[in-house]
Amino acid sequence: MSWSNWSGSVTAPAQIARPHSEDELAALVRSAHKLRVAGAGHSFMPLCASDELIVSLDDLAGVMRIAADRQTARIPAGWSIRRLTAALWDEGLALANQGDVNPQSLAGAMATGTHGTGVELGSLATFARGFRLIGADGEAHWCDATTNADLYQAQRLSLGLFGVATEIEVAVVPAFHLSERIEKRRWAEVRESYNELARQHRHVEFWFFPHSDDVILKTLDLCDPCDPPPTTTDMEEAGFRRILNISARLPFLTPSLQRLMMKGGISGRRRGPAHRIFPSDRNLRFEEMEYEMPRAVGLDTLAEVVGWIRRKRLPVTFPFEFRTVAADDIWMSPMNAGPVAAISMHQYAKMPWRNLFAEAETIFRSHGGRPHWAKRHTLTRADVAALYPMAGRYNAVRRAADPGGKFLNPHLESLFA
Repeated sequence: MSWSNWSGSVTAPAQIARPHSEDELAALVRSAHKLRVAGAGHSFMPLCASDELIVSLDDLAGVMRIAADRQTARIPAGWSIRRLTAALWDEGLALANQGDVNPQSLAGAMATGTHGTGVELGSLATFARGFRLIGADGEAHWCDATTNADLYQAQRLSLGLFGVATEIEVAVVPAFHLSERIEKRRWAEVRESYNELARQHRHVEFWFFPHSDDVILKTLDLCDPCDPPPTTTDMEEAGFRRILNISARLPFLTPSLQRLMMKGGISGRRRGPAHRIFPSDRNLRFEEMEYEMPRAVGLDTLAEVVGWIRRKRLPVTFPFEFRTVAADDIWMSPMNAGPVAAISMHQYAKMPWRNLFAEAETIFRSHGGRPHWAKRHTLTRADVAALYPMAGRYNAVRRAADPGGKFLNPHLESLFA
């Protein structure tokens, strides 16, 4: 059998197992020589790749349990964000924040530091309050801030190195509704006013086609209760797909096509339950690199990368995405040194991306950036040690939890073994 990630760029000739019970999962873990767990495959790095055993938790039995104070809920770790947020909504609850897609598993999103946007809002990993893990010995363990505290601190952004999570205790909030607004703005204007916009709105982000002087600005704010929106996406993809396919055949036309596309009117509004407004359909396949920059240098770094693309007329066909994320205290989180500006660089999956990303990465790194663990990067073991002061302690917990390296694969060995 074989496994592939969402974009198709990572494949693995592994045996795929789909346990139905925790006992069945424990037996698989106990007997495996090497094992990785895969969710929706939204990682662009080979985090889940294995030539031995890949486990999917899609069929694992489990139920959501809400605490009496309604401030936390225990969630089956393999549930998708889509399934989780719909179940919470039915109980009058929600996650405080989400990203812009929702097929990922809860465990996978937390394990890689997946995030949305918001000056005061951290990644999904900051919502974790405890984990039930099947360890390398096949035994179940619970960890939280007071029980197996070091394991909990490492597991908050685990990369799947400490065991297989079967249940996660998550902080939740009362259900809320959001109003979304999308509009075209001049890049120079948004660059000047972004920090003020971020203070004015609960969520603000923008997309920036590098060969255009306009950006697509998106804001989300709390609103009164209302019906679900009539659409499940914040933008239409058919026209963009046609432009991408032309650029794939004739890359030199990319700058002109982007400027032409951005000449039209761009606007949109949606309102509805938060879990229906945060995510949007994303059907166009792409590769992605994301760097979390110190917030103070985020806009200048983006301007430098875009300037490099324009000077060389490089066929970067997708827009950059610019977001803000709050600081946290998670050992291996790119946000643990302070609040960040997250800059996502995408390329159409049908077009070359590796050399583009490698050159852009040198700019991001030169300004103190750290990559999203699930997006394309070229970090080495030495880079991890230099960028993350807690890497040594993280590795010590990993060796204690998995002395035989059962949960390592070649990519993770190159970073942590």
